[in-house]
Amino acid sequence: MRTDTRMVHCGPGFDAATGAIGLPIHLSSTFRQDAPGVYRGYDYARTANPTRSAVEAALAELEGGARGLLFGSGMAALTALFSLLDSGERVVVGDDVYGGTYRVLDKVFKRFGLVTTFVDTTDLGRLEAEMRGARLLLLESPSNPLLRVTDIRRASALAHAHGCLVAVDNTFMTPYLQRPLALGADIVVHSATKYLGGHSDLVAGALVTADEEVGARLHAIENATGGILDPFSSWLLLRGIRTLAVRMERQQANAARIAQWLAHQAWVARVYYPGLAEQLGQDVQLAQAEGAGAIVTFELASAAERDGFVAGLRIFQLAESLGAIESLINVPALMTHASVPAARRQMLGISEGLIRLSVGIEDADDLVEDLDAAAREMAARVDLR
Repeated sequence: MRTDTRMVHCGPGFDAATGAIGLPIHLSSTFRQDAPGVYRGYDYARTANPTRSAVEAALAELEGGARGLLFGSGMAALTALFSLLDSGERVVVGDDVYGGTYRVLDKVFKRFGLVTTFVDTTDLGRLEAEMRGARLLLLESPSNPLLRVTDIRRASALAHAHGCLVAVDNTFMTPYLQRPLALGADIVVHSATKYLGGHSDLVAGALVTADEEVGARLHAIENATGGILDPFSSWLLLRGIRTLAVRMERQQANAARIAQWLAHQAWVARVYYPGLAEQLGQDVQLAQAEGAGAIVTFELASAAERDGFVAGLRIFQLAESLGAIESLINVPALMTHASVPAARRQMLGISEGLIRLSVGIEDADDLVEDLDAAAREMAARVDLR
């Protein structure tokens, strides 16, 4: 089956007992055993639940992995991932990584002796220099929020040469556009809250592994620490995944239109979008993914006008998160990356005037007109001064 069809038909088909097309939601917290220690695949819902298991299998299928695991949030999934490492071991992470990833490494895992090296993973020479002795490489490609593109295939080869596991946060791309396991990664990470869910109505995280043994280790951590996804959210997630293809096509087309329009606006200093011809890494993006995604980041020419510009929007909503059907606007320095120290943000280019758009499925003309109207109001206020 082609990708669009696989998205719709992933996971279980109709229920064999009833013929129901929809996945049943199993709410039971415990399961009857036929004898002590003898059960029918399920004993306690923290360990496994039939609804969750079905969605885990569907996601593993779409990512081309051996095992999928669902968690109560993307951060719970990352916590399980970092828990693979022992105290004193080292993880290499992209330097402009999501603020929550930076926070959990800096505020939690550092206390337990995990060593983190942040590096520009788009620079393969610098990356190779940091791989000796590392146990895990975590990539974001494109990165959040600057949309830097890392060559996943070559970075994975460098890491594997040093015996290092490779994990790729595929939240922005989804398995519809990019499949990191096929590019050589060992583990895929998702904040399933975002594009996979797609409707701003659930919080979830996921890991998919290429190797069953690594998957078993991660499941043991999940079972021990308990950061699981509930059955109803699992059901919502599968519903979201099955419409991912049509949503992503519309969102990506809208994002490309907006990025091209922004690139010609005098009030915009710079646009970050892997689909633009002038974007560094566009050739790598086109080689390893089937599109540029639906996140557009740009720098206002005047950071002082940021709040007025945001306030002038009517369709774009100022809110955390991304990837759902409605368009959202975010100021990383004050929102998603506020936990990153100001000096570090400045060094990376996450300025006070940096804006990240999560482009939804609305009419592209309406979205452009909304941005244009806010910019005109912003210019009018400047003229009045």
